[in-house]
Amino acid sequence: MLRRATVVLTGLALAAGTLATTASAADTTGADSGAVLAAPADFPVRVNQLGYLPDGPKRATLISSATAPLAWQLRDATGAQVSSGTTTVRGADQASGQSTHLVDFGGYTGTGSGFTLVVSGQTSHPFDISAALYDGLRTDSMSFFYQQRSGIAIDAGLVGGEYARPAGHLGVAPNKGDTSVPCQAGVCDYRLDVRGGWYDAGDQGKYVVNGGIATWQVVNSFERARRSGGDAALGDATLRVPERGNGVPDVLDEARWELEFLMRMQVPAGKPSAGMAFHKMHDTEWTGLPTRPELDEKQRELNRPSTAATLNLAATAAQCARVYAPYDSAFATRCLDAARRAWTAAEADPNALAPATDNAGGGAYEDADVSDEFYWAAAELLATTGETRYRDAVTTSPHHTKPADAFWWGGTGTLGRITLATVPGVTLPADDLTRVRGLLTAAADGHLSTMAAGGYAVPIPVTGYGWGSNSAVANNAMTLAVAYEITGAQRYRAGALESLDYLLGRNALDHSYVTGYGERASENQHHRFWARQNDASLPHPPAGSFAGGPNAGLDDPVAKERLNGCAPAACYIDDIGSYSTNEVAINWNSSLAWLAAFAAERRGLPATPAVQVAPAAVTVPEGGAASVSVRLSAAPAQSVTVTVSRAAGDQDLTATTGSTLVFTPADWAAAQQVSVSAAQDGDTVAGSATFTAGGTGVSAATFTATEADDDVAPPTASCAVTYRVENSWGNGFTATVAVKNTGASAISGWILGWAFTGDQRISSAWNATVSQSGSTVTARDAGWNGTLAAGASASFGFQATYAGVNAAPARFALNGAICS
Repeated sequence: MLRRATVVLTGLALAAGTLATTASAADTTGADSGAVLAAPADFPVRVNQLGYLPDGPKRATLISSATAPLAWQLRDATGAQVSSGTTTVRGADQASGQSTHLVDFGGYTGTGSGFTLVVSGQTSHPFDISAALYDGLRTDSMSFFYQQRSGIAIDAGLVGGEYARPAGHLGVAPNKGDTSVPCQAGVCDYRLDVRGGWYDAGDQGKYVVNGGIATWQVVNSFERARRSGGDAALGDATLRVPERGNGVPDVLDEARWELEFLMRMQVPAGKPSAGMAFHKMHDTEWTGLPTRPELDEKQRELNRPSTAATLNLAATAAQCARVYAPYDSAFATRCLDAARRAWTAAEADPNALAPATDNAGGGAYEDADVSDEFYWAAAELLATTGETRYRDAVTTSPHHTKPADAFWWGGTGTLGRITLATVPGVTLPADDLTRVRGLLTAAADGHLSTMAAGGYAVPIPVTGYGWGSNSAVANNAMTLAVAYEITGAQRYRAGALESLDYLLGRNALDHSYVTGYGERASENQHHRFWARQNDASLPHPPAGSFAGGPNAGLDDPVAKERLNGCAPAACYIDDIGSYSTNEVAINWNSSLAWLAAFAAERRGLPATPAVQVAPAAVTVPEGGAASVSVRLSAAPAQSVTVTVSRAAGDQDLTATTGSTLVFTPADWAAAQQVSVSAAQDGDTVAGSATFTAGGTGVSAATFTATEADDDVAPPTASCAVTYRVENSWGNGFTATVAVKNTGASAISGWILGWAFTGDQRISSAWNATVSQSGSTVTARDAGWNGTLAAGASASFGFQATYAGVNAAPARFALNGAICS
């Protein structure tokens, strides 16, 4: 979808109150909490929901208006305290409007899974501390690109059955295809084969300027790892791609799929504007949501060549020429030829600018200043060839002495600075190299200052929460990581890692923006065929998909309706219709993949893969069963067997199906299911047990199972429940549930349960923590609304899908007792 070139926010007020996706924060001191706008308040201790590296920073944020430090404890999976201290009062966080404290537990050096932070009785989400923490994210964030490929069938053996699909846009009906695409009227009189490449985002367009920066970041992640000695982790047979095993690093195989497309977009020799690159290629009009790519019936067209696209091609093709040379010299030569021709064509036509009005069927990607693209392309060509013409273009560019700015698809000058500062052998005077490196470290210091000024350590200012703000966070984190490479100063590495903390849950919304990573993670990103929210036959986005993030501009109808009045850092909703806050894009996932590879890198012997179990606690109905999923955190050197067994607790609870699992180096990331059963018995005790999942060659994990006893008939409670469907559409609805205490005594803490009679499945909720197992639903109070005085009511809402009859539940139970 369309991404804005610039976002300027002036005079934006920090709102207070209640939104559909936010609620007032729980104040751990019990004072003045209602004036703070925050995310669901049952987890005011905000952590990286994936975890922390043993040798990295370990910090969390507490929402509290307390003016004095508060005691905190770090507890392991058994609940034992392993570290403690007091918070540092940080005060108001301007971007969120929340009062914050800092929790720093970096002094703890142990490892394991299931840690929690507890502050004044409030407990965080569980998290791990492991050197292998980011191995899975490194792989999954790269798998995104394979699954965004155009012109190739996506293999179930590589991604799983629900993500497999036929090749899109190869001219197989109803596709018009990308194998013979005409130009817009008046642009050219011929057709081009522009098959392949990556679909840009949630739509199925393909854009050279967005593909350029995404490709550069993917290839640069390997280039950086090769300099640091960590390139084996990105080498051959490390990703789930069809080219694995060909002797070429898989990350380069993936990037080549896009590079081949970018070179197909070059105007052929003998044609007007030869050597230029067409700006973009997409449908003549926007497709509906959802639309699988092989079912897209609309005509595709090439849009006029642009100088920006041509320089993106020159830069990425020049980078290709030096990086691919050891693996495929013929391809590297072809890349360099394309880069030279593109540079010459751009010099001859420097003002072919993409207009903002060209947005029918695809984003305009307009850019009125291409001086930064000239600098970037010249830097890449200089680093590859050492030729004087490119060195002169670098040294005479105004960008060569300007401060290093934040980079994005429309501002690429800092990409050139990174190449000049880090690629060995660049033929620049020593003083020039020293200055360029200094510009980058100065920019990194600026990001650290911004992080230090807020409550969540985010490397963007309060005005930076625009379209794709999460990408801005990740890109600035890249600059921090580059500064670490240049200087070796640990503060820069710490800043890059803390940026990941923000993206994975340590933020104003207590939300991980990466699908599959974190207990509260995005799963309804705007996408044409990962569209489960709109069509139950389609999947959610795969693990590792990166949401755009908070956007105070509220540039879509869903955001305008649901987020009006939000504080900048809270302007996000996990809804497929909110394309301005919740879309995915290749240039966003490329920054995440770069950062994940940096975070995952370690020297020495490979880390022992850790067993990962989700959820960490499961409720099993008496006489029934429940399941957990098990996977590894990284690829094992050889196949390993994981055994699941009861370590302690109620013997009525037993691991049945899946008690023995085998993971191979190829399928270590594919989750396998374990079923835990609870025997039917005659006692009235809800027993629990601890299970261990481990084996030779892996680090074990534990999880708990608790029996839901059914031997006592529930008493009648003094309560009444109102259930109301607020809005309904073809396959979904929103509902409000109000529970009233009709008794004479107050209720402290409530759990409301019911069973759907149809196939309703809850996807999100607000003002309560709602979980669902089969048809059974459990809603727990959100902390701040947990006390019900006599005669008082509490209400909460949820969004759900359904396919059959959407009947209201027949009865409700409050704290185990049936309501009237």
